[in-house]
Amino acid sequence: MSDRQTIDIEFGDDGLVPAVAQDADSGEVLMLAYVSPDALQRTVDTGRAHYYSRSREELWEKGASSGHTQSVVDVRVDCDADTLLYVVEQEGGACHTGHRSCFYRSVEDAEGGETVTARNVGEKVFDPDAVYE
Repeated sequence: MSDRQTIDIEFGDDGLVPAVAQDADSGEVLMLAYVSPDALQRTVDTGRAHYYSRSREELWEKGASSGHTQSVVDVRVDCDADTLLYVVEQEGGACHTGHRSCFYRSVEDAEGGETVTARNVGEKVFDPDAVYE
């Protein structure tokens, strides 16, 4: 008996679906990015995380320029088929700011919900000025 099934991913009106990257060993959430059908296919084909940059309007491989790569252990789809989870082995930092995770700040106060006060709680693992010259 097979557990395999066909799932139609619900790519949004913009042709993208959010993908959360999670560290395979620690379970730490590393980042959130967007994935196009082509990015998903390349991720599955290569075993390396690919995303779609909304600001640059192009496909990109995580770590291609920085060396901070994500080897994909598993790609999971949520119950509504509208969000992906990339379970990855992260090399270096996931965040362009130099932090291991993009979620390196903890909200302490929300002033009307839009402006917040936060403190850094995450580990900085590289100097972004040295990597992204």
